[in-house]
Amino acid sequence: MCIRDRIVSAQKLATNTQFKAYLNNDFNSVTAENDMKMRSIFIGPNNYDFSKGDAIISYAKQNGFRVFGHALIWHSSIPDWLVNFTGTDMAFEELIETYIKETVAHFSQEKIILNGQEISVVAGWDVVNEALNGDGTLRESIFLKVLGENYLETVYKMAEKYDSNADLAYNDYNLCKPKKREGAVKLIKSLQKNGAKINSVGIQAHWQLTSPTLEEIETSILAFSELGVKVMFTELDISVLPNPWELSGAEVTQNFKKFEGDKKMNPFPENLPDSVKEKLAKRYENIFKLFVKHKDKISRVTFWGVTDKFSWLNDWPIKGRTNYPLLFDRNY
Repeated sequence: MCIRDRIVSAQKLATNTQFKAYLNNDFNSVTAENDMKMRSIFIGPNNYDFSKGDAIISYAKQNGFRVFGHALIWHSSIPDWLVNFTGTDMAFEELIETYIKETVAHFSQEKIILNGQEISVVAGWDVVNEALNGDGTLRESIFLKVLGENYLETVYKMAEKYDSNADLAYNDYNLCKPKKREGAVKLIKSLQKNGAKINSVGIQAHWQLTSPTLEEIETSILAFSELGVKVMFTELDISVLPNPWELSGAEVTQNFKKFEGDKKMNPFPENLPDSVKEKLAKRYENIFKLFVKHKDKISRVTFWGVTDKFSWLNDWPIKGRTNYPLLFDRNY
């Protein structure tokens, strides 16, 4: 079964009844946008705040949903107290292992009955998120600097140690581009060779109306499934606005202030013309026809939102823009 997933936050689940109604009607799994990341949880040495993640888990249990944990290790979600770590390499590794242990063990305790079987509410984890540069090499990060080039192997083995039943994934954007895809294939092969458990690869689907092509998407599906891992399409949304830079993806540090207020970069401030709506609908139709074609290889599709009103693409990478990337418009 292909999981229909979307991102949530504890705040929206607590305050937005319309949001919850559409969530319950059209999806069967949820992923925390930020509430289960390191910055939200790991607030100090041996100090954890699981409250927002617990709220999402509780909601999932009440409504018969699974949760996919996002994300244990991500260079852009390091808590401030850990950013300028000055201790020994061993002390840093111990901190990271303790954090993974406490986080994975905490959430794996919550169970749900599905199809007559008791299983963990948390189906799996994006163990590492966005570890690669565009050319497929390892991104410079505190994890690479302190733990070395084999740090992914280290943290995947840690995650398996504390929840051996969880689906363990690698998640990244631009995996339909040849060089980065090749880097991810190499990374997964290395993890497998060295005995680290990896079940899935998450292809972040922050895409445009014409890019990537269906052929490029299919090439990635086949390349990763040949490694014996399941393919997940994560963070799916389709931007209908002009692209102000050559690269696509979701590099959160990109910012283009010089384009703020540029009408060419924000062509639909009030509503989306019918002609563009039709292109967007056709794009989604073609993408999902491809997903159905390869449904034996795909385990989950996650939309990065429910309604255009709350999409992160309204303000990224140019503040003040109005985008229309999701299944439901601002009026649901």
